[in-house]
Amino acid sequence: MSIVDTEDKVSPVTETTSKKTNSIEQVRYGCAIGAMQSVAAIPRAIPITHCGPGCSDKQFMNLAFYNGFQGGGYGGGAVAPSTNASEREVVFGGAQRLSDLIESGLEILEADLFVVLTGCIPDLVGDDVGSVVTPFQKQGVPIAFAETGGFKGNNFTGHELVTRAIIDQYVGDYVGPKTKGLVNVWSLLPYHNTFWRGDLTEIKRTLEGAGFKVNILFGPESEGVSEWKAIPQAEFNIVLGPWLGLATARHLEQKYGQRFLHVPVLPIGAHETTSFLRTVADFAGLKTKSSRKKLESFIQDEETRYYKYLEDFTDFYAEYWWGLPAKFAVIGDSAYNLALTKFLVNQLGLIPGRQIITDNPPDEFRDEIRSYYRAIAEDVSTEVEFEEDSYAIHQILRQTDFGHKPPVIFGTTWERDLAKELKGAIVEVGFPTSYEVVLSRSYIGYRGALTLLEKIYTTTVSASA
Repeated sequence: MSIVDTEDKVSPVTETTSKKTNSIEQVRYGCAIGAMQSVAAIPRAIPITHCGPGCSDKQFMNLAFYNGFQGGGYGGGAVAPSTNASEREVVFGGAQRLSDLIESGLEILEADLFVVLTGCIPDLVGDDVGSVVTPFQKQGVPIAFAETGGFKGNNFTGHELVTRAIIDQYVGDYVGPKTKGLVNVWSLLPYHNTFWRGDLTEIKRTLEGAGFKVNILFGPESEGVSEWKAIPQAEFNIVLGPWLGLATARHLEQKYGQRFLHVPVLPIGAHETTSFLRTVADFAGLKTKSSRKKLESFIQDEETRYYKYLEDFTDFYAEYWWGLPAKFAVIGDSAYNLALTKFLVNQLGLIPGRQIITDNPPDEFRDEIRSYYRAIAEDVSTEVEFEEDSYAIHQILRQTDFGHKPPVIFGTTWERDLAKELKGAIVEVGFPTSYEVVLSRSYIGYRGALTLLEKIYTTTVSASA
């Protein structure tokens, strides 16, 4: 059973629509300083946290450990230094304590990049973190800082703050040529998305197969800070997902004059992945015969392999269709929610029962996100709800009509008991995923879609046994 922290229960919800309350039960994200995991996702980068005792440990345990048991990596987990600010720092400030920590950290830790992140205590008392970090930067230390107090928002917000801090303070200004075919990818939130490592690997693999050079920036396929230094040299940026990364891409557009391509739906399966690659190719202006031949040859090879596996899968699907779920619900962050909904409707012919987004997207993106669901397929339109509180989410699901067959719920550990109550199957696809050990698994692209199909129908067959 997961031990991710929860808050007190909220008042009962009697309506099917979301209802604002004063607290959140069973949280589905971290606070802004949880972006320390974004730093840890950069090879040979180490976060330094200036916060109260336990803050960084809770972020790691929630986002990385009890979420697929992903591990701490080179600079996360128990490696990340922290000031463990106490009452003394509340009264007298913690600038000196932070300076001492950075100095000692530089003596015993090897890293290509350090990033200081602040918690609520220093942000509330007004510690001037910039004045602490700047002298180290002037000495040539590869270090940046971001103010990520919890009241700034969740770890999605913190992620954008951290990426901008690294770009402005470490990557810096650039005047020079662009590298033809080089792209920067801004997509899934590291560690929070349980399958981010495998997914980013598949994104990079498919883009490279189509003929591009890729700065994937996070995870085992990234070359670390050298990729970050190469950000300004990229021909353009790709934002893959409904909204996360758009703020970064817009900043890069202003800072380096880089255009960006926004693809709101993560590609799952051959149809979506092929469409994604051709969209990128068209945006890049690939028109030469050789470049288009490379692209189409890669697509043909991948589709041939994909549909051969799918052909074999249809034997199972045709035999057991009567016992398989017809309706589904997706509860999770907007990137996976949208992508899964589109795949399940278009590839498997399932009927959307309920879609609930939990990552609290900024209001400016919500109408556009709703529009994606209203055009989920040529003949299928559905609505999406935005809700963060698990109590309210579960009340909504209890009141949803899933028909005469048990539903399949794509959710989190928080939905396991509810799935049993509804006599349905649960596929954990988001934070927290506490009943899965995840190493390199992917659910997107050509290869990830096959893994997803295996997971879905192994789960549903097992649930009916």
